[in-house]
Amino acid sequence: MSVAKISEISSSSSKSYEDAIETGIARANKTLNGIKSAWVKDHQVSVKGGKITEHRVVLKITFVLD
Repeated sequence: MSVAKISEISSSSSKSYEDAIETGIARANKTLNGIKSAWVKDHQVSVKGGKITEHRVVLKITFVLD
């Protein structure tokens, strides 16, 4: 039997949502062992001068406890 925990994090990228997700998961992986999945809870953009300047995501990261 295993026990999992969920941690909520936010991440951003000037490139894309996908890059923001990958950046967030890569950073979480440095401190959380046993990551099994991630759920994109929310996403938004920053706009300046009518152009998107930043993509932001809120992720729920599921990982198994040792």
